[in-house]
Amino acid sequence: MSYSQNQIVLITGAASGLGWALTQAYLNEGHTVVMADVQETLLETRVTELKGQAVHSMVCDVTKVEEVETVVAYIKETHGRLDALINNAGITHRSLVEATQPSVIRKVMDVDYYGPVQLTMAALPLLKHSKGTIINVSSMAGWMPVLGRAGYCAAKSALHQFFEVLRCEVRHYGVDVMMVYPSFLDTPIEQNALGGDGKKATHKRSMVGRMGTAEGVAKTMLSAHKKGQERVFPDTFTWLASVYYKLAPAAFLRAMTKKFADELRPVK
Repeated sequence: MSYSQNQIVLITGAASGLGWALTQAYLNEGHTVVMADVQETLLETRVTELKGQAVHSMVCDVTKVEEVETVVAYIKETHGRLDALINNAGITHRSLVEATQPSVIRKVMDVDYYGPVQLTMAALPLLKHSKGTIINVSSMAGWMPVLGRAGYCAAKSALHQFFEVLRCEVRHYGVDVMMVYPSFLDTPIEQNALGGDGKKATHKRSMVGRMGTAEGVAKTMLSAHKKGQERVFPDTFTWLASVYYKLAPAAFLRAMTKKFADELRPVK
């Protein structure tokens, strides 16, 4: 496995939520972290908080090719290598399909699927040279349907399939791919979930399993990185639910429909 000390680690969505927890976790291990985030002001605040530590920051919208290429070029010029890419940036929505504007689905797909794909492809030459690791924050929604989140499920399913294929294609270069499948987390991604109109969702969310913490998942991810794991399921209960879906999909969907009843009221 390509984990070692003193790595250069690029983390997207690094200024808040799980990305911020991962930034601190990797810095505490002695690695150099390049923080990439679309939130310029918050990014500046975080770098100030980390004064004196081995951290660099880049404002980056992962949906914009030119910004992605700028980040990769900066890392190549400044550090000469990239040992780990953590595709963490993401958004979600909470809305019924019939009440969701297509632009919302497209935005979720752009951030959660196309963004990680194009950043990975841009960074792949550096990762091949260092025999590095690609770490993707996916979701249990990529393994099983979560009602009221069709666009998010679609994006995470696509992410899963793309990187499962990529893992096999780059293994001979010494590049590793680790997929992480968290359940519901107490982070800004859910707090800022989009509604069907593209504005912030205001209705109460339903959930399966327990509410996880960013710090807990970051700790689990770092440990898994060290061990060379390929797939990580931080919430055992939700993983079991996904197995239930695979074995008895009709029964699972009936239970899910009952669990998410408040979110499934017909659109007027």
